[in-house]
Amino acid sequence: MFKKKRVEWDKENLIPIIQQSICTGEMVFGFKDKKTNKFQEVCLVADNNELEKIKEKYGILDLKKEY
Repeated sequence: MFKKKRVEWDKENLIPIIQQSICTGEMVFGFKDKKTNKFQEVCLVADNNELEKIKEKYGILDLKKEY
């Protein structure tokens, strides 16, 4: 069995964020630059199970949502 590898990201300059639509509830995971506030989309999130897998993959404990 293969061990899951965590994906490294720039924790000093990037904030992991879920952007969620108020109208449709659609969720997008990505990173927001602390200096420019520019959001870089990584993937769509289908449900909470997928969200938990993303948190595990990136080693994220606290994931904020923006609407």
